[in-house]
Amino acid sequence: MIVRFGFVAMSLTLENASPSKTMTYKSFSKLDDREAAIRKLERISEENLGNTLRILRHCRASDIQMYRFSSKLIPLATHGELADWNPFETLTPSFREIGDFVKRNNIRVSFHPDHFCVFSTPREEVLANSIIDLDNHVRMLEAMGLDEAAKCNIHMGGAYGDKATSSQRFITQFGSLEPRCLHRVTLENDDKTFNVAETLSAAEQVGVPMVLDIHHHAVNPGDISEDELCGELWPRIVQTWQRERDRLGISSARELPPKIHASSPKSETDPRGHADFVEPLPLLRFLRKAASATEYLDCMLEAKSKDEALFKLMDELRKLEEQGEGVKVIDDASVEILI
Repeated sequence: MIVRFGFVAMSLTLENASPSKTMTYKSFSKLDDREAAIRKLERISEENLGNTLRILRHCRASDIQMYRFSSKLIPLATHGELADWNPFETLTPSFREIGDFVKRNNIRVSFHPDHFCVFSTPREEVLANSIIDLDNHVRMLEAMGLDEAAKCNIHMGGAYGDKATSSQRFITQFGSLEPRCLHRVTLENDDKTFNVAETLSAAEQVGVPMVLDIHHHAVNPGDISEDELCGELWPRIVQTWQRERDRLGISSARELPPKIHASSPKSETDPRGHADFVEPLPLLRFLRKAASATEYLDCMLEAKSKDEALFKLMDELRKLEEQGEGVKVIDDASVEILI
């Protein structure tokens, strides 16, 4: 199995390259000239997009073929007081430059809307804001000119005292989205509420692929053993990606592999928190078990040290290769798992 590694949003090896520079609404509202304030927002956005392109060039130079965009590329994009502002009128050329680079270099990209994007909610105003937030992420991908293989990853949301009812509410409310948004989504198991089996069931019912987070599973396994995860649920997760490739007319798993998230616990007292780096042996143990179900796999590292964590993991995997641990390093960001 070929595994490619990626990282999230920020590079710690590039200087002055934040893609998440922002402006608060309080600062915006203090500016007397509203049009000038909007121009300032657009300048910040242009800087974020320029730094995103710098990070993507860094990815290409480092053999990294996976990257998650910052959700903060456009400050205040979904703020209610700026509903009349269309930032894409100005920013589309910069978005398109990013998309063209992604397509030329075959980099798999995604977004991860934050925890305010909740489709299990019983509150109409929260649902309305979730739809606005997801739509904004989709519009950014559309502005890049990227097809529906570029996804937005979300969690199902809260249980609100009744997990079964909330799960069904998620299926109903998410399933009612317009196709251009629904088909941009992957579902991920979370670390407190909806475990792997529950998330997979919902993903199968609404017809979207599932992203397995192995750290979240470790702290929120439900009654699912590791043998059940790898022996029964993982092949079903892989099948959600096969269905998506069929829908998109993609013939090879190499072009849109199943995707997982990996991170390590911050500490024994904070097992849900993400550590700076990724422990290689627990990850390698899962990858060996996963290898029988798919030839290709993409692994997004959610470590606090971002690309530095990826480079450190690759150094450790090279050492494990020398020790005959069943892994073969292909380049600076991908390996082959030998079974």
